Amino acid sequence: MAIYKINKGINKPIEFKGLKAQYIGYLGGGLVILLIAFALLYLFGIPVILCVILISAATAVLFHQVFRMSKKYGEHGLMKATAKRLLPDFLRFSNRKLFTGLKTRP
Repeated sequence: MAIYKINKGINKPIEFKGLKAQYIGYLGGGLVILLIAFALLYLFGIPVILCVILISAATAVLFHQVFRMSKKYGEHGLMKATAKRLLPDFLRFSNRKLFTGLKTRP
């Protein structure tokens, strides 16, 4: 008989150092954008020490915001909050034709 290891991580969200699910991607994308911003600032002739200070401050803000969103919303909460915010407050119809054509369940 062979002994197989059981994968106990099935159906659990991806987590890395406290970040859950899509927030890992948000942090990675933000860091790539900050790297490009550092390169552009350096190319525009801004002193290196000022570039490092600006990008370090922006990185601290990025980490704080992403970890805060991960803790506040969890795995799917940010998508749910965004979807709820995009719902209309009310619907307006000019006639009743939509409702009079509905069939009732038997």
